[in-house]
Amino acid sequence: MKQLAWFLEACLYTLLSIPLALFPLKFGESLGVLFFYLWRSRRNIAIENLRKSIASHAISISETPEKIIRNNFRNLGRSLSEIIKIYYGAGRKIIDSVEFEGAENAHKAKSKGRGILFITGHCGNWELMATASAKLLPAYGIVRQINNPYINKFIEGVRQRYGTKVIYKKGALKAVMKVLKNNGSVAILMDQAVLSDEGYVIDFLGRGAWTTKMPALIARKTGAVVLPVFMHRTDKGHKIKIYPEVALSDIADKENAIIEDTKRFSGFIEEYIKEHPSEWLWIHKRWKRVKS
Repeated sequence: MKQLAWFLEACLYTLLSIPLALFPLKFGESLGVLFFYLWRSRRNIAIENLRKSIASHAISISETPEKIIRNNFRNLGRSLSEIIKIYYGAGRKIIDSVEFEGAENAHKAKSKGRGILFITGHCGNWELMATASAKLLPAYGIVRQINNPYINKFIEGVRQRYGTKVIYKKGALKAVMKVLKNNGSVAILMDQAVLSDEGYVIDFLGRGAWTTKMPALIARKTGAVVLPVFMHRTDKGHKIKIYPEVALSDIADKENAIIEDTKRFSGFIEEYIKEHPSEWLWIHKRWKRVKS
């Protein structure tokens, strides 16, 4: 019975996604704006998150929070449209139009033979970033396996076709360590709230937020080079910026050093948000389980 339910669900997702694959990207933007008005709960979370970041003086904007978040939903809709086109084999132009800045930093890091740990967040079109980066320097991305096996198999096949490699989140640590020790590359999204045993509360846009300590632990355990990498929209399409290597803390106390590393890594995400406030995932409950 469950197999039938999964199959029917996959058929429904396919039918709903076809318009995004066929219509211009503006259709995706319009869909995003529609969700801005209909998805009230997430809209309110996003606006409240931005307002509190402004109130803490962590970020300044020239437009109203409502307009920024409306553009945020528009960006999410366009990103979804771009990914769906790629899934259906109609997104080659989108991938090929991506520009790179700082590619030399990746090549320099690769030459050190210690593996590369890319740190990033839910910024811009992060799924497209993984796909487009595969032609420069293939990296494993840590992802959550989709419950529906039909949908998961389809997406897995698309990723493989474009050279994108994945490590499923459940039991990922061992696989990540192996890739890095073999001079491979792994990308970690580190901007979502985690449980207390998975990280530390650090300042994020003016407020304490539970932040994963795994990138810092992995970097210290493997000796991998840490490179921040982000994608943002441009007039021509997208640009991926790869930053130079981030030095790890030299604090003697191990735990304090890991906390300092985590702050440094997370700081790059903060700077991205300040520069591109409408391109971060504001709808996420980033500051949950922390008293304001």
